[in-house]
Amino acid sequence: MSQASARHILVSTEEQCNQLKAQIEGGADFAQVARDNSRCPSSRDGGNLGTFGRGQMVPEFDQVVFSAPVNTVQGPVKTQFGYHLLEVTSRKD
Repeated sequence: MSQASARHILVSTEEQCNQLKAQIEGGADFAQVARDNSRCPSSRDGGNLGTFGRGQMVPEFDQVVFSAPVNTVQGPVKTQFGYHLLEVTSRKD
């Protein structure tokens, strides 16, 4: 079964998501941006979601996590929770 490790940042608006992505692409530390901005409890751990299998996250999340390049920030990804920036940190197919 496919497994992935990822981290994310959850915010309310697509605009804020795009602004944070630009900061990270400009050199800001993903974990620090997550601690400072994410609405998810994972923000305390720099947005780290740990390791999970296909189907354990919402479909929009799964689609990106199991197809995107590793160590590249993806997003905004819209789910029922808000807008996410996602970074796959490892994946085993």
